[in-house]
Amino acid sequence: MNWQDRENPRAGGAEIHLHEIFGRLAARGHEVTLLCSGWAGAPTETELDGIRIVRTGTRYTFALHARSAFQDRLGGGRGVDVIVEDVNKCPLFCSHWSARPVVTLIPHLFGATAFRQELPPVASVVWVAEKLMPAAYRNSPVLVISESTAEDLVNRGFRREQIEVSYPGIDHDFFTSDSSVKRFERPTLVYAGRLQRYKSLDVVLRALGLLQDRGTGVRFHIAGQGEDRGRLESLTDSLGLRDLVSFLGYVSEEEKRELLRRAWANVYPSPKEGWGISNIEAAACGTPSLASDAPGLRESVVDGRSGYLIPHGVVDEWADRIALLCGDPQLREQLGIGAIEHAARFTWEQTADETEALIRTTI
Repeated sequence: MNWQDRENPRAGGAEIHLHEIFGRLAARGHEVTLLCSGWAGAPTETELDGIRIVRTGTRYTFALHARSAFQDRLGGGRGVDVIVEDVNKCPLFCSHWSARPVVTLIPHLFGATAFRQELPPVASVVWVAEKLMPAAYRNSPVLVISESTAEDLVNRGFRREQIEVSYPGIDHDFFTSDSSVKRFERPTLVYAGRLQRYKSLDVVLRALGLLQDRGTGVRFHIAGQGEDRGRLESLTDSLGLRDLVSFLGYVSEEEKRELLRRAWANVYPSPKEGWGISNIEAAACGTPSLASDAPGLRESVVDGRSGYLIPHGVVDEWADRIALLCGDPQLREQLGIGAIEHAARFTWEQTADETEALIRTTI
């Protein structure tokens, strides 16, 4: 159970994470059904890589419809061995209304960060629901995607012994370095992900504005869609960066890989993430990342080895790190080698193995 599936136009890293794991479990012979939200024009039921996908409600109403859809369209779980509740945005509290065992998958919780992304009424619901989670999920095994998330949950009142950490993987057959693909001629950064306010892409734009004032022009390709695009475009214009910044919108996986291979650095300025999968994808392509020194991200980037961690929101330091990386080709090459070595640690097969083991233990 997750609020979106991989085909959703607003899908991101959380949906890829879920699909990569459970697509593999389906290929191993398990029967997998995903209950999630729909969108305008979406079929109410489909199959994707062996996963039966059942859609109900919309992005904002899924939490209201999930329980009734589980009862009416999935027969209340008859024949189901286990429910995996992927808590993305608003928890469903499955363990309180289902007789089936529940494994709770938590990429990360938002806390006050929700108010930077959603309207106050929606953010308030998420914030209150998260406050209730330690008590509500006290008997459920919890699977998280980083030690940062595990630590955050313990600080919120979860028991450490109920938490297992399983890092996400990447497709190493697809995300690889390629010496035949040349880097952009001019210093170029790339971001690939959702355009949401809490992702803090404005920090990178302001840093590029500072560099331009110092006489250094750095290009920035922004790939992805989201509600924050209009604000970011306005900021780009006000900073006089229109000739340097490109808003590419949706790009295919092949186009994303091309961008990651050609970029001088990948950027991820968010204040908090469960992990930061694009940092690992970039690393596998031999591209270092500049990321906020924030929960989740500080595990997907090894500071000084696969890129640099920068204090969140400190524009001057972002500008300095960008200038350092763009001005030193030997440093970029060294970090690129370290990035490839770091990325090699993470595979989807290992993640699927660890998830399957926890599910079997729970059953």
